[in-house]
Amino acid sequence: MDYYDLLGVPPNATLEEIKSAYRQLALRYHPDRNPGSKTAEEEFKKISEAYQVLSDPEKRKLYDLYGPDGLKGFEVGGFGGFEDIFSSFGDIFEDFFGFGRRAGRASRAQAGADLRVAVSLTLEEVLHGTDKEITIDRRVLCRRCEGEGMEPGTRAQACPACGGRGQVSQSRGLLRVFTTCQMCRGSGTYVSHPCEACQGAGTVREKRQMQVRIPPGVDNGTRLRLRGEGEAGRFGGPAGDLYIEVLTAPHPHLSRRGQDLIYRAELSFVEAALGWEIAVPTLNGNVPFQIPPGTQAGAVFRVPGKGLPNLKGKKRGDLLVEVYLKTPTNLTPRQEELLRQFLASEKRESHRN
Repeated sequence: MDYYDLLGVPPNATLEEIKSAYRQLALRYHPDRNPGSKTAEEEFKKISEAYQVLSDPEKRKLYDLYGPDGLKGFEVGGFGGFEDIFSSFGDIFEDFFGFGRRAGRASRAQAGADLRVAVSLTLEEVLHGTDKEITIDRRVLCRRCEGEGMEPGTRAQACPACGGRGQVSQSRGLLRVFTTCQMCRGSGTYVSHPCEACQGAGTVREKRQMQVRIPPGVDNGTRLRLRGEGEAGRFGGPAGDLYIEVLTAPHPHLSRRGQDLIYRAELSFVEAALGWEIAVPTLNGNVPFQIPPGTQAGAVFRVPGKGLPNLKGKKRGDLLVEVYLKTPTNLTPRQEELLRQFLASEKRESHRN
């Protein structure tokens, strides 16, 4: 048989023309339009074999050069029936007719949901690391039915709505559309005696307290992942994960920028002009720090090694001292007189220079 004649296309037909011809013939010989017809089934096999060859560039080239002998060594045809053709060209039928391939029942395995818990840490806890006790409310496997969702000693039956196929069909003109069975949700099984403990869910809610180790140097907003500590999966599915989101609590004197800590030092303009020693708070107690004379507003000084550690190493960040100047208010007459004298003196000096 000639594959081009079977599809009714010329030897120089494009791939789109071959697809279009196969679409029309497949619709003509579709099993839902020819129920129980052996003739239609044989024609369907022939045109599908032709399409299998002509839609494959390598097979088509060999067929054009050497005819059917050129295809020796390739698996061509061999369809046992409609189901074999559907399994081979399921995606094509989805594109052509808008319905899914005739799949078997859906897998019952369902993965468990992930959980998220927020943990607040002080800067001191970030510095040294800490153990935190958390409480999680999650679904775990039902101990009575071991997650099967049915009373012990009973068995699941084939779903009466879909006959155990996991799908039901609806006729739309000449086509039949397959959808997931709503009664069994695609599993193909029906439980007549649900477990009394979990009402057939296979899981029950349980609160659990657990200790979680938070390593030193963890950054604000970091999510730590504990595999398998989320909600239980069903019917053999894997458990979800537990994500612990780390948040840094406010500190009375310090703020954080990555590994560095920031201290806002407020100075009067006199202290900034003359230089001044201040006590800078750190996570290990106060340390003295000398502000040099003539310091300007917005100046930043660095105290090495007084910040937070790196998660990947022991090196600590720095403490940044940011200088802000305070403008005096509610001056006494004497203070105002002295400032006016200072201003006049400053102007005289500027005129001289």
